[in-house]
Amino acid sequence: MKKFFESFVNVFKIEELRNKILFTLGLLLVYRFGAHVTLPGIDATQLQSLAGQTKSGIGSILDMFTGGAFSKASVFALGIMPYISASIVVQLMGIAIPYLQKLQKDGESGRKKINQITRWLTIGITLVQGPGYIYNLYSTIPNAIISSTHPELISQTAFLICSVIVLITGTIFAMWLGEKITDKGIGNGISLLIMVGILARMPQAFIQEFASTITNNNGGPMKLVLEIIGWLLVIIACVLLVMAVRRIPVQYARRTVSGEFEQDALGGNRQFIPLKLNASGVMPIIFAQAIMFIPAALAGLNKESEAAQSVASAFKDIFGFWYCLVFALLIIIFTYFYTAITVPTNKMADDLKRSGGFIPGIRPGVETSDYLDKIMSLITFPGSLFLALIAVFPAIVVSLGVQQSWAMFFGGTSLIIMVGVAIDTIQQINSYLLNKHYDGLMKSGKNRKAVA
Repeated sequence: MKKFFESFVNVFKIEELRNKILFTLGLLLVYRFGAHVTLPGIDATQLQSLAGQTKSGIGSILDMFTGGAFSKASVFALGIMPYISASIVVQLMGIAIPYLQKLQKDGESGRKKINQITRWLTIGITLVQGPGYIYNLYSTIPNAIISSTHPELISQTAFLICSVIVLITGTIFAMWLGEKITDKGIGNGISLLIMVGILARMPQAFIQEFASTITNNNGGPMKLVLEIIGWLLVIIACVLLVMAVRRIPVQYARRTVSGEFEQDALGGNRQFIPLKLNASGVMPIIFAQAIMFIPAALAGLNKESEAAQSVASAFKDIFGFWYCLVFALLIIIFTYFYTAITVPTNKMADDLKRSGGFIPGIRPGVETSDYLDKIMSLITFPGSLFLALIAVFPAIVVSLGVQQSWAMFFGGTSLIIMVGVAIDTIQQINSYLLNKHYDGLMKSGKNRKAVA
C-alpha cells in the first residue's frame, strides 16, 4: 500500500500530467454544478413528484446516467445521452451508407466530418427528446411550472420553446466539455461525464441501504458487510470481463540482409493478437436498454387494452422476470452483432499478411480470417453470457432484500461503465508515468532510472 501511495505522488511530479488531471477535474466540477441548475421558470422546491418518478423503473436509469439532473429538471436534464445515441446511429449507418464508409477511411479529415455529422444528429435527437421531457414535467409537476401558475407571464408554447432551447444548449455544452477533456485532459471525456454522474448517486444509495439495514434493523451489520463483500466480488468479476483476452500466437518472418538473417522491426519473434472476451464493451447493454424502452412506450399508447397495460407494467419493472429475460437475450444478440461490426477479421488477416506475419499452422489470407472469425465466435459466447448475467444481477440482489437504488451498483450498465472508464484512465496515467521513467500505478512505485 505504501508503494502505491508513492506511485500516486509520482503522478503529481509530472507537470504535464498534473495539469491534465487538474483540467479534467475542473471541467467535471463544472458539469456537476450544471446538473444542479434548474431550468428557468421552474420552482425547484416542488420537484418531489419528479424525484419520486425516478426512484425505480426506467426513470431511475435515466436519472443515474445524468447524475440526478433528470430528477432536478436541470439544464443538463438530458445529459450526454443524446450524443451517445447519435454516435451509435452514425456508427451503425456507417455499415450501410457508402459515404460514411468513405469518411471512415479518410483518416483525420474523415473523422472530423463524422464528428460534425454526429453533432448535428445530436441536436436533432435533442429536438425530439426535449419536448417529451417538458411534457412529462407538465404531467408530473404542473404547479411548479411558471406557465401553469402564471400564464399571464408566459404561455405554454413560449415556455416549451425556451426550455427546449436551454436543454439543447445544455446537451451541446456537456458534449463540448467531454471533447475538451478528451483533447486536453486525461481519459475519455464523454465516458468520464457518465461515470461521474453515476458515482454522484452512489453515496445517497449507500446511505439509504445503511439506514434500511442498520437503523431499521433489516438484517443488521452482518448483512451490510456481506453486501459490501458481494459488491467487491462483482467489481472483480467486471474487471476480469473487461481485461480478459484470448492471445493468438503470431510468428513474424525474418528478412535477409547481405546474406544474413536479421530480425525485422517486430522482432522476428513470436507475438500475440489479443482478442478480447468482451470486444463490444458496454454497447450491447446500451443497445438492449434502448430497445427495452419501446414495448412500454407502445403499450402506453393503448390505455384501454388490458393486455397492453400488462405488457407496459411488465416492461416498466426493470427488476421483473420478463424484463430481465428479454433484456438478457437482447444483450447476447447485440454482443454478437456489435462484435461482428467492430472486429474486422478480414482486415486483421490482410494487415498480418502485409506485415509478414502468420499464425502457426494457418495459411495467410482467407484461412487466417476464417480462423480468427471462428475464435471470436467461440469466445464471444461465454463473454455475452457473462455480460448478460452482470446486466441482470441487480434484479437478483433485489430479490435478496437489497434496496433498489443500491442494487443498481451491483451490475448493469453503471458498474461496467465505471470499471471500463477507470481501467482506461489508469492505463493512460500509467503511460505517462512509464514515459517519465516512473513505474505505473499498478507497479511497485519506485523511480526508474532513465536509460541513456
